[in-house]
Amino acid sequence: MKPTLFVLAAGMGSRYGGLKQLDGLGPNGETIMDYSIFDAIRGGFGKLVFVIRKDFEKDFREKIISKYENHIPVEVVFQSVDKLPEGFTCPADRSKPWGTNHAVLMGKDVIKEPFAVINADDFYGRDSFAVLGKFLSELPEGSKNNYCMVGFRVGNTLSESGTVARGICSTNDQGHLTTVVERTEIMRVNGPVCYKDEKGEWVAVADNTPVSMNMWGFTPDYFTYSENYFVDFLKENIDKPKAEFYIPLLVNKLITEETATVKVLDTTSRWFGVTYAADRQGVVDKIKALVDAGEYPSKLF
Repeated sequence: MKPTLFVLAAGMGSRYGGLKQLDGLGPNGETIMDYSIFDAIRGGFGKLVFVIRKDFEKDFREKIISKYENHIPVEVVFQSVDKLPEGFTCPADRSKPWGTNHAVLMGKDVIKEPFAVINADDFYGRDSFAVLGKFLSELPEGSKNNYCMVGFRVGNTLSESGTVARGICSTNDQGHLTTVVERTEIMRVNGPVCYKDEKGEWVAVADNTPVSMNMWGFTPDYFTYSENYFVDFLKENIDKPKAEFYIPLLVNKLITEETATVKVLDTTSRWFGVTYAADRQGVVDKIKALVDAGEYPSKLF
């Protein structure tokens, strides 16, 4: 069974006003998401699921989904702050979404096969989808508790315009994830890649140190863990207006308890995205270079 690509796109309207971040960056106005979906299709994925907000469904279907429908089956699910388990009511002053793992939960009724989770606005690159699609498609039927994460080499994920935040990963002898530590300031300092530690000091790490870019691979049992843990999360955080139910929160719980393993997949892909306004032209130039090199056709869909 071909895996499904689950695209987290519910934050689009709120972060950028309308769908502005679906900015045309490719030679024919392609968005970053267009490249991800093109790479996913050639990486062996068989279905697309988008999680969005209901208030921009019409716009999204017209501008986005219409492009892909003749190439791959597409479904849409919706995230909203009041979509909570039985017994919980969303506080009236809550406007912030409940986080990435709440968004993932929205797919539980339409995804019955191994699936990948990605952000809509990150350029992940061809190799990352190839290694992720291979892992998921080779899982035995009915596989459970055997997940993966694409570990980008930190040196391939930096911005030329300032520091970036990344989850720095540690692995065991089997290549399974043991910890993810969020570092909010990472950049090159006189050559080496460094992060700023709790004392405000720069600590050097190797260029090939794996980092999380929110590119995960799961099997459908992950939804059950998510539902159960979300209840615990809400019991503690229902009245905290900024609390979010993130994917790494549940992943860390599952690997710490030894309920599941998460294989860290190495990739040669270079991540890029528009972290700062000044990054935009660099992204346009990088995509053009990939097209000129034959990595992508000049028109994708």
